[in-house]
Order: sequence, then structure tokens, then C-alpha cells
Amino acid sequence: MIDPDIRIGVVGATGAVGRVTLQYLADRGYTRIRTFASSRSAGERLGEFEVEEATERSLGAGDLDVCFFSIGTRWSRELVPPAATAGALCVDKSAAFRLADDVPLVVPEVNGERALEHTGIVANPNCCTIPLTMALAPLRDAVGLESVRVATYQSASGAGSDAMDALRGETPDDHRLRMDWDFDGVEFDEEVKLREETRKILELPELPVSATCVRVPVVVGHAEAVWVQTTEPLSVEDADRLLSAAAGVRVEDVPGPAQAIGTDDVVVGRVRSDPAAENGLVLFLACDNLRKGAALNAIQIAELVVGATAPA
Repeated sequence: MIDPDIRIGVVGATGAVGRVTLQYLADRGYTRIRTFASSRSAGERLGEFEVEEATERSLGAGDLDVCFFSIGTRWSRELVPPAATAGALCVDKSAAFRLADDVPLVVPEVNGERALEHTGIVANPNCCTIPLTMALAPLRDAVGLESVRVATYQSASGAGSDAMDALRGETPDDHRLRMDWDFDGVEFDEEVKLREETRKILELPELPVSATCVRVPVVVGHAEAVWVQTTEPLSVEDADRLLSAAAGVRVEDVPGPAQAIGTDDVVVGRVRSDPAAENGLVLFLACDNLRKGAALNAIQIAELVVGATAPA
């Protein structure tokens, strides 16, 4: 935790990630918090907080030290730069800045040192990229990576509060899970994000990464099946040992969203040899996408940066 009196803004506070962010901040003892959302939500109350309208003027006034943004790519492009120019450390959850050369894309357990290179903005990765890179980094460090294939099973909460509410109101055999990603005839943009963000975080720009992303009728919790080809051989026992020792990772025999929901861990298991590839391994992982997959990762970034720059 950093100074509890630091001035914090939560932008997109009425959304699913924003609400979890507020809970984390409260649990960590932060006291000077302001909440922002669209004009439709301005004036509403979130517990003790009155929601302010998020505008270039309100966020660029220079009276915030840290801003967390969970508002979507279009609005982040408009509202993040004024806040950063005014002196706030901006941690943005959208795709707006993730692949920009001058913006660090950070998972603290994997490449936290990159956050210190920021010029006002740090990007928070996609909610599937975060757990994937946390599982891959120990393998990369030990034996190198040749290729990665991943299939994601993403819960409705990844599409926001409305999608969660819609799923809760449907019968099990009448769910309507729309693919809320752009499709170019070959890939969803979600699949492109997963590949390019993984390469950037792991600092392996040529790593072959093939992704297939789908939505599933689960309210919270993303899961991923991962096929990895390593440069050097790695036994299942050694892979388990490496993953068990990795920060933020919990190894279980058969992980799933139920084991991850409400926790801060990336749950990994079912590690086994892949007979279809030389030096191949298969594993399965799950993560609470609203917690470590979004809100917690952003707060850890801010605490890392502000803590590193605070006077001793």
C-alpha cells in the first residue's frame, strides 16, 4: 500500500470493473477517492461516493494523483491524455494504448519494471492476457518458448454489467451470448489483442501465438486451455514446480472458474505432456477477470509506480 491520502479517481466507477476497483481501494485503506462516469450516471451515489461526470475538464484539473480508467477504448482516447497531462498517473484498462510503443503494458509479476518507464500512462492488459502471461513467464525464463496456442472461455462479465444482468435473467437453455468483438473475416480483435499483448509483455515480438476466443454462459471467471511448445525439454514435474513458485499463481489438480472467483490468484493445473508437439506441454488456467484480470492488476501497477517514486 502507498500513502492512504493519495488523491485517486476511478473513472467508469458504475461499471463492473469500477465497482470492484472501489472495493479493493476501500479494503486497502485509501480514503481520498472520487468517482466518475458518464453524464447519465452523474449525481448517482455509490455508497459514500457521489458520481461526477467524466469530462476533459474534470479529469484535467490537476487535483488527482492516480486515475483508474475502465471506460472503453473510445472514451479512454479522449479522457486519459488530459488527466495524464495534468499530472495524474493514468492506468487504463482499455485497448487504447496497450500496443503504443511509448506506453508500458504491465503485469507486475511479469514485467513490473516496465511500469517505471511511463510518461503518464500505463496500460492494463486484456483480462485473458494477464493470466496467460503469468503462466507463461516462468516457462519462458526456465526453458524458452517456441509457440503458444490458446483457447479462451470468457465469462459474460467481460462484456460488462449489462451482459451479466442479461445472463442472470435467462434460463440455462435460453442464453444469448453475443460475440461482442470485431471480426475481420479471419480473427476476432480479441484474438489479435491476446497475441500482440502477450508478445509485448513477454518481450518476444516474434513468438507464434494462435488464439481462439469464445464467450460462455458463466457470469464471472475466465478460463483458458493452453498448448505450449518450449525451446528446451521440460518435464511435467518441473513445470508444476516452476508454476507453484510463481508469484500470483496457485496450482491445483483441476482448476476452473469456481476455484478462481473471489480470489486474487491465477489458478493453473492439468499440466501434462502434449504428444502432438516436440517439447509440448498442455495446461488449463482460470482467473477472476474482474479482480486480477482487471481491477487488482491496475491497482498493483499504481502501487508499484507511486511506491517507487515516493520519497524515502
